[in-house]
Amino acid sequence: VMVSGAIRFFQELKSDQAASNLSSLIVNTATVIRDGQESEVPIDELVVGDLVKLSAGDMLPADVLLLESRDFFVQQSSLTGESDSVEKKAYALPDPSQANKSPLEAEQLVFMGSNVVSGSATALVLVTGNHTLIGRIEKTLNTYDEPTSFEKEMNSISWLLIRLMLVLVPVVFVINGLTDSDWLEAGVFALSVAVGLTPEMLPMIITASLAKGSVIMAKEKVVIKKLNAIQDLGAIDILCTDKTGTLTQDEIILEYPLDIHAQLDLGVLKVAYLNSYFQTGLKNLLDRAIIGRTEKEALEHEDLRDLASRYKKIDELPFDFERRRMSVIVQEGSQVRMVTKGALEEMLSISNYVQDDGQIIALTDEIRADVLEAMSDLNDQGLRVLGVCYKNYDNPHHAFTVQDESDMILMGYLAFLDPPKPSAAPAIQALREHGVATKILTGDNEKVARTVCEKVGLDVDHILLGTEIDMMTDETLGELVEDITIFAKLSPDQKARIIRLLKAKGHKVGYMGDGINDAPSLRVSDVGISVDTAVDIAKEVADVILLDKDLLVLEKGLIEGRKVYANMTKYIKMTVSSNFGNIFSLLFASVFLPFLPMAPVHLIVLNLVYDLSCIALPFDNVDPEFLKEPRAWSAKSITRFMAWMGPTSSIFDIITFM
Repeated sequence: VMVSGAIRFFQELKSDQAASNLSSLIVNTATVIRDGQESEVPIDELVVGDLVKLSAGDMLPADVLLLESRDFFVQQSSLTGESDSVEKKAYALPDPSQANKSPLEAEQLVFMGSNVVSGSATALVLVTGNHTLIGRIEKTLNTYDEPTSFEKEMNSISWLLIRLMLVLVPVVFVINGLTDSDWLEAGVFALSVAVGLTPEMLPMIITASLAKGSVIMAKEKVVIKKLNAIQDLGAIDILCTDKTGTLTQDEIILEYPLDIHAQLDLGVLKVAYLNSYFQTGLKNLLDRAIIGRTEKEALEHEDLRDLASRYKKIDELPFDFERRRMSVIVQEGSQVRMVTKGALEEMLSISNYVQDDGQIIALTDEIRADVLEAMSDLNDQGLRVLGVCYKNYDNPHHAFTVQDESDMILMGYLAFLDPPKPSAAPAIQALREHGVATKILTGDNEKVARTVCEKVGLDVDHILLGTEIDMMTDETLGELVEDITIFAKLSPDQKARIIRLLKAKGHKVGYMGDGINDAPSLRVSDVGISVDTAVDIAKEVADVILLDKDLLVLEKGLIEGRKVYANMTKYIKMTVSSNFGNIFSLLFASVFLPFLPMAPVHLIVLNLVYDLSCIALPFDNVDPEFLKEPRAWSAKSITRFMAWMGPTSSIFDIITFM
């Protein structure tokens, strides 16, 4: 027990150090206005009522209310799971349209755990530290503390052995005492029977098996923080995972540049490139996707080469959320062109013409309806759509204003996607072949979730939304959770609730996530899986940390967990049944023989010799067919094995006595 405890302590300590980060070495500060003076203050010194200034690249130091904002964009994916950055605005007066929104959707509230993508703002600190949204999630994690399947089954096996002792030890004591009348010797013998029944090597075998598994997993770039997690990994039959970054590449790509008839058109890509390349604001994921796709296409299409040197920027009209568009004015030779991109509805509202196969024609209601229908189809496929239009000028010295964004020519539109990882579909198939169903629990919207899940081979016929889940009782939701694969627009509590209901149905559930909103789910699942790029709170709660955010690695973890289970059950079944058989034999012998067939010291030496030989078990091979199904501990199967094999082995003992 001492050796086992020491191995476990050092193994988990080492894993914990590997998983811990250097955050304590970094002091994050915020720009605060106090007494009219701006100063940099450590985040933990902020107080409610402080005014803070925020600009691109800043992390939110507290939960704040915006007082002034200018083109203010934040990324709050770690709180909501949404990969796109969102617009936040200050309101001079209360806005009734915001009343029924969740706090995370309210435009004037920004939360700790978000970061500023672009723009600037002045904000009032509402709450700090543990009272923030992220702080409350961390505090409520304690309410989610539940034993894992491995811990529950180990408890039931321990109680099985205790019950056996409570029955057999008094029986052996009484029978020996009555037959030999030496009650002291009968007491010593009964005590040695209790020792014989105990699988003393069990902690050692379990720890050696788990430690061996964790060493193998470390080579696969997996840090096992809690040794029991390896066994729990092998037992899961449902893996719940967030979509962003697990199934998807967590980066937006430009899927299609399309003309007004939804046909591929590289001319649209060229115009969009000029807009994205020459704008001076912070280039977002969409701009980077446009630039990357253009550079790739330029290898084959000469017209897309050297655009940056062929064109000269004259002016720009920056993006704002009222217009929902931005324009760049560029010149090539004597031709001056304003190029505008933004939300497609906005592009239609400022365009009177369209470019159709090189011809400029009037924008009719029929064309407008066709374009909007094509956009709706693309949205249904989970694609995000931006419109592109332009307008030519003769005078390069014209003073360009927002009013010039009118009477424009709609050229086409761009469809973007956060694409699935190439490894996601084979990984999901491999998990399915090993008896593990995959379910998606995402904060993202259902259209995007449906598209990605369809591409990786998941069932998309039924999707359940967070708003629908809120209106269901546990009983109603419990009937649905096993059959539905995709749950979208979920809050952290809804994710944890779904996992709880799956566990109540007898499933062993693993959860994979990396955001703040995933922390309760990581805690409530049988095994929590995170990645090294996750937020601190997710890494702290997780049992397993992947150094490579890839589901394929998990399949190796499952197999390793099942090997550990196989070798541990071999030891438990063999030891418990053999010990039970020995006690059975001794009971029989003590009734019919006028002396004890074995002294207590023989019983214990025999036990020690047998247990030492079992040290080889953690390194034993496991049959491939055994690894195909999830394996969970069951005290019943051990009881059955013991009840059959114990007395069977006693037959040979009794023949030997005779």
